[in-house]
Amino acid sequence: MPVNNAAERGLRGIALGRKAWLFCGSDRGGQRAAIMYGLITTAKLNDVDPQAWLADVLARINDIPQTRLHELLPWDWKAIREQTKAA
Repeated sequence: MPVNNAAERGLRGIALGRKAWLFCGSDRGGQRAAIMYGLITTAKLNDVDPQAWLADVLARINDIPQTRLHELLPWDWKAIREQTKAA
């Protein structure tokens, strides 16, 4: 049953936030909340600290060329960080 426990723990955040999401303010606010939840979950699934990743992305996104935006995706961001640490 470890799979069920892991799945239940993964969904716990959704269940706890359900009440708060009723107060997003508008449909657009709900869409933004869904996008942010998706980004944070993607970072977690790639073993990336969501807070560090989002802070770095928000600090760098304005200055990075469009051709290099892929470097800000969680999986590429993590690989670049690991290469930088190794060097």
